[in-house]
Amino acid sequence: MSDQTRQPNSSSGLSQLLTGRLRSKLAAGVTHLTSGSGPTLDYSSPPGDPGLFGPDSVCWKVHADFTSMMTGGISALLLQALHPLALAGVWDHSAFRTDILGRLRRTATFIAGTTYGNRHDALALVERVKRIHLGVSGVAPDGRPYRASEPALLTWVHVAEVSSFMTAHLRYVNPLLPVAAQDQYFAETARIAEMLGASDIPRSRAGIDAYLLAMQPELVASERTRELVRILMNAPAPSASMRPAGVLMLNAGVDLLPDWAQAMLGFQRYAALRRAVTRPGVRLVAPVIRWALVNGVSKRARRRVAAGVREPE
Repeated sequence: MSDQTRQPNSSSGLSQLLTGRLRSKLAAGVTHLTSGSGPTLDYSSPPGDPGLFGPDSVCWKVHADFTSMMTGGISALLLQALHPLALAGVWDHSAFRTDILGRLRRTATFIAGTTYGNRHDALALVERVKRIHLGVSGVAPDGRPYRASEPALLTWVHVAEVSSFMTAHLRYVNPLLPVAAQDQYFAETARIAEMLGASDIPRSRAGIDAYLLAMQPELVASERTRELVRILMNAPAPSASMRPAGVLMLNAGVDLLPDWAQAMLGFQRYAALRRAVTRPGVRLVAPVIRWALVNGVSKRARRRVAAGVREPE
């Protein structure tokens, strides 16, 4: 065989090698943002285990996209910080000042594990978080006592998260998701909040919207809130190459906030500019991240469930 006939195969092999390395590097940089905190979970076994929800659930679809979940997680943290008692727990019992990304990673681990983990791991995660909550209590600056296990406080944290995840999904993944599917998502995820001890959990799109409206008089943008925002918005990137993407994600998280929350946090001044830059930026970056994550959590979980389906004899 001549060198000319071998050349295409050689070039193709080199291209595949370089593509594989690029994909691995991107995947490693991305997963570093959501791994390394909390227990190590096995999403690939046991075969056939659907976990708490299964692949036909809406939450498996909504939680599958890394970009929307990351921006939604940032938005949720900012929204949660407006509640004085929720913030007091973070302020007194969290290492957010030195490890703000660690808090995001722990949230990501819990969401991924309870959504896609096998049933044993998912239930163990819930029990682990319940035990942690029992040790989080104190007195807020306004003199009110707080407990992380307080049902109403758990509901606030839950709603801030799931409403942010849904807003991100509608903006960056599927803006045409029917309201009925959104209702199903909120009903599904309410199961986890209920298992943690939350009460009076809204289970529909309308219920979520009404709850957020009713909660606004209780929210405060204090000096503590502004300090947490400052730390989050200046969070270090895992590497210099990831810094631009990190800044984009942080600002996209701000852009996901409701207008009233942006105003409370002092983000309204550059809201139009932020919107003009972050939305097309995220839509440009998201397909690259999806391409890189060929072995993401949701894909491993789907393979796990499929492995337990027997072929008809």
